[in-house]
Amino acid sequence: MRIPELLSPAGDREKFDAALRYGADAVYLAGKRFGMRAASGNFTADELRAAVSDARALGKKVYLTLNILPRDEQYEEIAEFLSEIADIPFDAFIVASPGVIRLIKKKRPDAAIHVSTQASVVSSYDCEAYKSLGASRVVLARELSLEQIKRLREDTDIELEVFVHGSMCVSYSGLCLLSEHLCGRDANQGACAQSCRWEWALTPAPRAGVSSSALAELGVANISEGEPLFEIEERKHKGERYPIAEDEYGTFIMSCRDLCMIEHIADLAAAGIDSLKIEGRVKSAYYTAVTTNAYRIALDDFAAGRPFDPALLDEVKSVSHRDLGTGHFYGRAEVCEHEGYLRDCIYLAVAASNADAFEPAKFFQRNKAVRGMKARLVTPGKTGQPFVFGDIFDENGEPINSTPHAEMVYYTTLPYPVRRGDILRGEAAGE
Repeated sequence: MRIPELLSPAGDREKFDAALRYGADAVYLAGKRFGMRAASGNFTADELRAAVSDARALGKKVYLTLNILPRDEQYEEIAEFLSEIADIPFDAFIVASPGVIRLIKKKRPDAAIHVSTQASVVSSYDCEAYKSLGASRVVLARELSLEQIKRLREDTDIELEVFVHGSMCVSYSGLCLLSEHLCGRDANQGACAQSCRWEWALTPAPRAGVSSSALAELGVANISEGEPLFEIEERKHKGERYPIAEDEYGTFIMSCRDLCMIEHIADLAAAGIDSLKIEGRVKSAYYTAVTTNAYRIALDDFAAGRPFDPALLDEVKSVSHRDLGTGHFYGRAEVCEHEGYLRDCIYLAVAASNADAFEPAKFFQRNKAVRGMKARLVTPGKTGQPFVFGDIFDENGEPINSTPHAEMVYYTTLPYPVRRGDILRGEAAGE
């Protein structure tokens, strides 16, 4: 059985380096415009050149996202951008719009096209249609079950990619207008404010004067006039209230559980999926490193016939996350039971030098560490290795009890070899 590709997010150069170091086969990234994650740092044209060159030297692939849904007036700018990066040998372009596919093929006839999840591909008929436009891969809509993917796989030979970890949009494959309506940030132009994640309060609203026709205009015509109508208000936007009703299908402003399929690599491979994609270009380099590392180990264990290691689930839980679930792969996606993000561990530092076990290693601080604190070393190919902070020294060699200053340089010894780029994380309370 073919082992799927591991595809990781690279929102900026630090995340790019983390993804490749911790085991990604390929990364996806964007230029400063036209990608679906405008909030991430992204890359200039020169930075893209350097990234692709470095990835190729390591035998890794780079996919460029051009997956916004552009208006007519944006195509000239996209064409100019394609000319600017014409010399960069990307392994593929991730695209949602047939118009952009046509433009890329006109500019670069040999370019590989991967159809974005924004295109909501849900059938083999969709796959074959995009194949006829020159696509070699589709990123399937998140709303498909594994059984549906298996059936789809039987009727098309195009490469299939799925998201296996990260945030889940409550709207259909991210095609959402909520962010634009509430704060003028267009999700389909890469500027989603994640308004569905805000802290909404639900309160009964007066029904006086609310007619059946008014309810129908709100899209809740099946709510009888004898049932309660509600308003929602976001915690930080007092006084801005919106009418909402709940019917037999529930309400559509909610926070989905984060997707986590690390325990189900065998099922994903058996479904004929070619690439496993981790969401998170806006998230931290720590998230990229730890999540990529965990999925790399899980994939390697599967390839070697080893059983799933439960410690890998603890690894992905060590980063900031919402309640975890399996999305639509085994049924309907579930909503969160807890408000906001959960974080079991703290990103403490990144190694700035190599060192043998019990020799001083240099670190750049990310969060405060204290002598006697329980922590773990995260290194590629291994789950977190436990240790307790001993002596700590500042960059002048003076002993210190803690590392309180942002980005400060410090030295400490660990009972394991340390390599540049390794990560230190603080343990959760009670561990």
